[in-house]
Amino acid sequence: MASDGKDYEQFVKNLQQALLNSESLIKQKNIVIETNKKLKDNCGIEREFDLYWEYELAGVVYKTVIECKDYQSRVSVEKIDALIGKIRDIPDIKPVFATKTGYQSGAKTKAEFNKIDLLIVREQSDEDWVDSDGNPFIKKIVINLEFVSPARLISFVPKIDGDWAKENTDLDLNSPFSLNMRNNLILVENVISGEKFSMLQLEEKLGALHKGESGDFTKTEKFEEAYLYCKDLKLKLRSYTINYSVSPPIQMPINIDYSKELVGVIEYLHKGTKTAVFSDRIIKNWQ
Repeated sequence: MASDGKDYEQFVKNLQQALLNSESLIKQKNIVIETNKKLKDNCGIEREFDLYWEYELAGVVYKTVIECKDYQSRVSVEKIDALIGKIRDIPDIKPVFATKTGYQSGAKTKAEFNKIDLLIVREQSDEDWVDSDGNPFIKKIVINLEFVSPARLISFVPKIDGDWAKENTDLDLNSPFSLNMRNNLILVENVISGEKFSMLQLEEKLGALHKGESGDFTKTEKFEEAYLYCKDLKLKLRSYTINYSVSPPIQMPINIDYSKELVGVIEYLHKGTKTAVFSDRIIKNWQ
């Protein structure tokens, strides 16, 4: 973060604007935070403040200013004195001070006496991701998804019980007949196991058998009692031999890094609480 002060003002403004937008009581007021706001005091002298906003509630106008200091050391009491001097002749205004590094003890005492809220507004640190007992919060989730495609049947060669076919069908086994392997109406019923599946379901089943594998495969399945159904045709099936191919599984890793969603942290020294501002939500009393 730059140290010229302007970037820090914008950083504080963004976090404070997010908080205002999240407050159910006042979010309908459409409050807009102004930067470098000039207000005239009772002596007619213009005083400039880093951040300023106001809204009216129940007939009362509430005005707030924030002085933002992007210091590398703790804020001294002289800086608090300077803010007190600026607001002395401006009635009904709520003063707030924001910095990244903290405050000297004298500055805290002077601010508390003059009802100035002290904030530490900063980017996240490693300490934000552990609770008061030192237990870590979930900061990152890694999920490795693997999509297994169904196998693709290349050939399906059934072995039919000829004696059963002669007794139970009018099929001429000396004449060739063909089966459409992609037809979902062609079914195999294994009476012993209770399974009944189509050619499409067989492809899905075969794909699941080869997790992490790919290539061409051959498989022969024998049955004690099974039947092949095709439209109105029923044949007793002794076995089938299939050739099929399996495509490589599709890998899709998903990484969820919550730390990248944490925009900034606001510490309220006068309350001893902390608020985390994420890109999509506000968490008060963080930790």
